[in-house]
Amino acid sequence: MTDGLSHSTRPLLSRRESLALGVGGLVLPTVLGLRPARADDFGPEAHGLSIFGDLALPPDFPHLPYVEPKAPIGGEIRLQIDGTQGNQSFLTFNTLNVFNFAGDGAAGVPASFDNLMGGNSDEPDALYGLVARAVRASSDKSRYRFLLRKEARFHDGSPLTAKDVAFSLNVLREKGHPALRLPLRDLDTAVATAPDVLDVALKPGHARDAILFIAGLPIFSAAFYARVPFDEVSLEPPLGSGSYKLGDFRQGKFVEMVRVDDYWAKDLPLNIGTGNFGKLRYEYYADRKIAFEGFKAGDFTFREEFTASVWAKGYDFPAVADGRVKKEFIKDETPNGTQGWFFNTRRDKFKDPRVRQAIAYAFDFKWTNANIMYGAYTRTVSYFQNSPMAASGTPSPEELALLEPFRAKLPPDVFGPAYVPPEGDGSGTDRSMLRKAFELLKAAGCKRDGERLLLPDGAPLEIEFLDQDPALDPHTLPFAHNLGLLGIKANLRVVDPAQYKRRTDGYDFDVVVERFGFGLTPGAAMRDFFGSNAAKTPGSRNLVGIVDPTVDALIEQAVAADTREKLTVACKCIDRVLRASHYWVPMWNKGGHNIAYWDLFSRPSRPAKYGLNAISTWWYDEAKAQKTAMRPR
Repeated sequence: MTDGLSHSTRPLLSRRESLALGVGGLVLPTVLGLRPARADDFGPEAHGLSIFGDLALPPDFPHLPYVEPKAPIGGEIRLQIDGTQGNQSFLTFNTLNVFNFAGDGAAGVPASFDNLMGGNSDEPDALYGLVARAVRASSDKSRYRFLLRKEARFHDGSPLTAKDVAFSLNVLREKGHPALRLPLRDLDTAVATAPDVLDVALKPGHARDAILFIAGLPIFSAAFYARVPFDEVSLEPPLGSGSYKLGDFRQGKFVEMVRVDDYWAKDLPLNIGTGNFGKLRYEYYADRKIAFEGFKAGDFTFREEFTASVWAKGYDFPAVADGRVKKEFIKDETPNGTQGWFFNTRRDKFKDPRVRQAIAYAFDFKWTNANIMYGAYTRTVSYFQNSPMAASGTPSPEELALLEPFRAKLPPDVFGPAYVPPEGDGSGTDRSMLRKAFELLKAAGCKRDGERLLLPDGAPLEIEFLDQDPALDPHTLPFAHNLGLLGIKANLRVVDPAQYKRRTDGYDFDVVVERFGFGLTPGAAMRDFFGSNAAKTPGSRNLVGIVDPTVDALIEQAVAADTREKLTVACKCIDRVLRASHYWVPMWNKGGHNIAYWDLFSRPSRPAKYGLNAISTWWYDEAKAQKTAMRPR
């Protein structure tokens, strides 16, 4: 976490996303259930899947519209992990299986695995054939038949078959990381009816995007995991089928992913112009300040800067001055992630929303932005920031139609203007905000006892801010100081990544910083972040512990929406309810990426609409490398 936008967690996994960053001894059966889909109800073959409307790319598209199809291949890019999937950690790794619940997964490994289908970063809700050459859907969109490419191969030359896909779905549903396991509850059966045919059936009431989630999951070798326990920590390189495979690595230090020259799918339209680097090397640093010094020295060559103070003042070293290091801001149309300090409402002291709201009044965003972040950010107010799903003003008639059945169970504020957190007067200690905070605390039954604030049960209100990186300390310390003025003792605690993971997986914390996002088409992933079942599942993304039948019902409205208009209305309602419940202290956002890189790369003439895509679409430029006098290791 940093004083700008933090790193992000990703609820969905796809090979294209992984480029931008990878069973027990009992052999599981290779089918899920025994009931095949009815063959007579499948429609015609399609080259892709889309939630709403038509696919943007025709069946004969030559390549993705934002790539350079003749990009040279080779060279390397060296970087840090800046977004996590599955069990990955930003600071270390001790396992090469990133898809289970055990250990800290290594960076880059998802690029080893292919998926049934892959994404187009110009579209928010569409996938195109990769391992699957085509798909057929039933008329009610509850069953799908994937027709696999017979030429699909794992890196050892063995064929990738429908049995491997069925096995993968099975083992992820049974033993995968909760971020994968929970959305797979919508899967009823997956049956390999032929080596190149997979029939998938979804359960009644399944999420609208369930099939996209399934089609974007990694495909494992059933034979490999017949001898390697899937649910354990392992440093044995996994057998994949993707455009990269594991090269050299040193536990907790670095990981190298090496391009597969004879990759079976390299000439498919979805892959042309992507995966151009010969090597992806991820460097690990225990401290972000040390990492920046490593970048300045050329130890790694691409960096997304998340620290506003460093972006404003740190890039004054010689390589920037002489042009060997480039610095720029790249806009991104993807909705901003949700970032903030999140309360653990499983703890009694945070049960009352008035207490949570009072704590939020102690944070002066205006002062923080001006004095620590050089005015570079705007205040985040919504769980769907900078997207059409963000609620504003009073509820529309369409929103009221969804909310009215739950009126008796909802805070009255849900039906007024959408809650917007106060920014403060910029003094750092806004007395009017602190008075409002104290009024809320008194209304919740708290009282002062000398220098301490006591909860209704007489216990002092104390808060521990837990993190695995001290980068946010400058922002949290003034916040903690203001809490102290209210009589609330606030401590900052930074622990090592392993301990942080244990504590957050087990919900053993008061307050943590988290950032996540749902893109332009929020779907089943919201269950993992806000759903009641996830709150009871160790390791889920529902760190807050939200258990609210109304939120559950609204999520189901969203995941079942059959038009984008209905989805937007449902998400606005979810946003209103969550904001009125004061589960977090919102932080800040910026609509793009601050990047710095050694001048070794070239890129396509235009970027994709959504996402940075640097690692998947840029390439190593030999001429620039010679001029910069930096060569691959």
